[in-house]
Amino acid sequence: PDFAAVQDVGGSLMPMADQVRRAVAWVYRNARSFGGDPDRLYVSGHSSGAHLAGVVLTTDWARDFNLPVDLVKGGLCSSGMYDLKAVRLSARSNYVKFTDEMEQALSSQRHLDRLSAPIVVSYGTLESPEFQRQARDFAVAVTAAGKPVKLVVGEDYNHFEIIETLGTPYGHLGRAALELMKLSQGEE
Repeated sequence: PDFAAVQDVGGSLMPMADQVRRAVAWVYRNARSFGGDPDRLYVSGHSSGAHLAGVVLTTDWARDFNLPVDLVKGGLCSSGMYDLKAVRLSARSNYVKFTDEMEQALSSQRHLDRLSAPIVVSYGTLESPEFQRQARDFAVAVTAAGKPVKLVVGEDYNHFEIIETLGTPYGHLGRAALELMKLSQGEE
């Protein structure tokens, strides 16, 4: 789903996260009305979308939306930030108005107790060291929490090229997504 630009919401990431969570809840509640299956919801995101997918995957759906804890069945997070401390210390703090509360609430790596679905985490080897570190650290933390995770490393892919591999069942992320959803090439 589309979400508000950080500049349009006073520099807070909270409204963006709330919009995406509400969109996922809406899809779950209304899926059957448009031929969808609410029991087969998966999320994926790239860059800031991967951050938000991580937030969705670590949402307490029962507490916050009165929905099943395992509402999301899996997620693919490519080239995202999963602990916002480093982002808060970066130049992004010039336009993102970080607070301790926001950093804590939206750092999905700090809420892995709520993760109830398998995930794929990816990055390209030509991405910045911070994107690579965040992905590796997130995958290690998910593993340490005893949750299923697959780390996909795109050799010689940069930040913009790695996500292009999702668009084909033969690409790194396309194959990983099909595997995550327990689909083979050519299945719906």
